[in-house]
Amino acid sequence: MNKILQIFKIKELRNKILIVAFLLFCFRVLAVIAIPNIDAARLKDFFGSNQLLGFFNLFSGGGLENLSIVMLGIAPYITATIIMQLLTMVFPTFKAMYYEEGAAGKAKFNRYSRYLTVPLAALQGYGFLNLLASQNIIQSVELLSVDTLRSIILITAGTMILMWIGELISEQKIGNGISLIIFAGIVSGLPRAIQGLYLDYQAGALMIDTVIVFIVVAILVIASVVFIQEGERKIPIAYAKRVRGMKMYGGAQSYLPLKVNQAGVIPIIFAISILLFPQFLAQISSIVSSDLSLKLNDLVTKLFNNQYFYSAIYFILVVIFTYFYTAITFDPKEIAKNLQNAGGFITGIRPGESTAIILSKIINRLTLSGAIFLGVIAILPNLTQMATGIKFLTLGGTALLIIVSVALEVMKQIESQLVMREYEEI
Repeated sequence: MNKILQIFKIKELRNKILIVAFLLFCFRVLAVIAIPNIDAARLKDFFGSNQLLGFFNLFSGGGLENLSIVMLGIAPYITATIIMQLLTMVFPTFKAMYYEEGAAGKAKFNRYSRYLTVPLAALQGYGFLNLLASQNIIQSVELLSVDTLRSIILITAGTMILMWIGELISEQKIGNGISLIIFAGIVSGLPRAIQGLYLDYQAGALMIDTVIVFIVVAILVIASVVFIQEGERKIPIAYAKRVRGMKMYGGAQSYLPLKVNQAGVIPIIFAISILLFPQFLAQISSIVSSDLSLKLNDLVTKLFNNQYFYSAIYFILVVIFTYFYTAITFDPKEIAKNLQNAGGFITGIRPGESTAIILSKIINRLTLSGAIFLGVIAILPNLTQMATGIKFLTLGGTALLIIVSVALEVMKQIESQLVMREYEEI
């Protein structure tokens, strides 16, 4: 309680929080501004019958269900980021830009990701419009018609505005902008979910024991997320003694903290983007043939509405992306090199190559635990529905994981700023 009061006593920190709140409010306003000519009743029925789109709608904060100008959320930007990260593994130029050129290289790399977001947003926007037209939710889509071009421009502009809002939030240094936008989108659906549960309970369609099961599962998931997110392996580090002039340096003991879940929620966000990719390809295939697009859409919908298939693919993708993202962000050779340059070494292990090998083995074991945990949490609602037949556990697994992870990250960043100001005052 004292820390909460302290936050609002510090003018700079208070202003940052108010700026972030205002930017998230702007996002919610954009999420209710719909594109024209929509059949709302058909739209609601379509989302109720399509599991994948309903899941994606959760992360767009209802923007997709409302067919708002931010209906795509930040999915095109995430897809662009994935493509750029994959390019680092293929082209040495991009790898050098991201890993070796420092802050300037990463800024240039991110700029290319933004450029790539524009055509991806336009293509995805056209694909969704074509899919909705095939379901008679909106008027027929003709690529060169004024109405279609206007809608595509609005959707693309909405994505770019949302990306810009995310960067403005990140600049305040109290949380990652993209994660906070997803967080706000999920939380915005809570009041409606609670209202739906209450109405079902009043109508007798929901039993009290079912509500208790939901609450228990939610508490267990939250507790496990906090436990895993905060869990870390501490590697003991010793520093050799060095004499410089008349003084002796080093000889201290420290540790290298390696988190169990090194990748955070990024693998889940990546996996969601990949799961949407087949539907995206089916949608844009209408440029070649409308019949082909309809057949592919039906095939994709049938596959992803199969709980077993969807859960298996989702789990595998989360595990793969956990290893992929950890490999990108954690380089054992670079850490071993930095330790050696600083005169540090792992107790009982020779500096250099041997240290890199040991760190690689440890991080691979930790990543396996983190990847399995993320995969299980991601498909937990599906597992619960298949086992119990309960269909309303929509705020489980992934949504709770993101909410708790983002909340923990924001708390840590705010706390670090409070500590920094305490040192400044001393």
